[in-house]
Amino acid sequence: MTEYGQTLFLEGKGGLFGRPFFLPVKNGYNGNKEIVAESGSCCVKWFFLFLFLLIGFYYFVPSPPPQSPPEQPKTNGYTLKEPKATAGVAALIGRPAQEAEKQFGAPDRIDPSAYGYDWWVYSRRPESYFQIGVLGGKIVTALVGGEKVNVEPFAIGQRLQTIFQTMPVLSNIKITLSSGTYRFELSEQDYSSRPVVKVGEAYAHLYIDRFTGRVAAVRLMDAETFVKLRPYELVYRGRLPAVTPLSEKEQRQVDAANAKQIFDWTNLIRRRHELPPLVWDSKAAMAAAKHSQDMHDHQFFSHESPQYGDLSKRLGALGVSFQLAGENIAAHQVDGVEATVGWLNSQKHREIMLNAEFTHLGVGVYADYYTQNFLTPL
Repeated sequence: MTEYGQTLFLEGKGGLFGRPFFLPVKNGYNGNKEIVAESGSCCVKWFFLFLFLLIGFYYFVPSPPPQSPPEQPKTNGYTLKEPKATAGVAALIGRPAQEAEKQFGAPDRIDPSAYGYDWWVYSRRPESYFQIGVLGGKIVTALVGGEKVNVEPFAIGQRLQTIFQTMPVLSNIKITLSSGTYRFELSEQDYSSRPVVKVGEAYAHLYIDRFTGRVAAVRLMDAETFVKLRPYELVYRGRLPAVTPLSEKEQRQVDAANAKQIFDWTNLIRRRHELPPLVWDSKAAMAAAKHSQDMHDHQFFSHESPQYGDLSKRLGALGVSFQLAGENIAAHQVDGVEATVGWLNSQKHREIMLNAEFTHLGVGVYADYYTQNFLTPL
């Protein structure tokens, strides 16, 4: 779309989530990689009939519709005030990275991102888990998932209704940078499950668990990072802030970092639901990474690979034996954490993530394709 004298660009932002694949197989594969029943005598065709019906159920039964967002209260002339952060992680946005190190010590690890900043990951205790994004020695973003982390004026587990009643929630965001003017527009679903609140000079992107109506995670960003990530539909004049293209080696390092963060956040979410943490499984991770690359390289989005088959065949090719296996896939998300929260908000993906019978998890990422492979080994 063009306007006189200027170019107006419209971009839609939205990722993909495939229906989860859930495979209850007793005894997994034998040495010949054939699917066998528990006793070894059940007819294979009945297994495949059951599998076909099960896959059909997961693909065609829709998730419940999103909840409508709460209404902002009638104020009778009184305007809800924009919140300020005087302490905690939100107050660090725009500050030198040394301030974070002074408050919290050295990070447990440093992960690269696709957006130029490095993630300082504080993961030693799940209740205190958070990540700080550092670019050029300055804190430009943060992700908070631990319920004991000070992320005022918000809190992990806070009710969405409380946020709407106490602070202005933005339905559209206008950001002006030296490179141009950018306007983001939130859909009704965004407004209820991924609302935005301005906190001083930072923007808080709140991830709501729509099954509980509570805050599951908080992403804080300065204005330029918000525009780089483009988490909502964007209209802009000018040019987008440059993101330096990654080399092949750098992209694989980012992929590995996203896989690790998906693993961390999955266990973080399971802990909230009083489930035991999953153990990293390197072979399942290898199968997941191969599937993500396969989807990327051959431009399909499915649990069924035209070349390598379904989950059971892909695990079997690596010699993985299991009692139970499941898979979640996603594509075109901002990063691994965004993909994980998206799975949490889809009923069938959520059931896979929160299945108490699973004991192991492997995660594989290739560019913006994400795969989780859950296992209960033999």
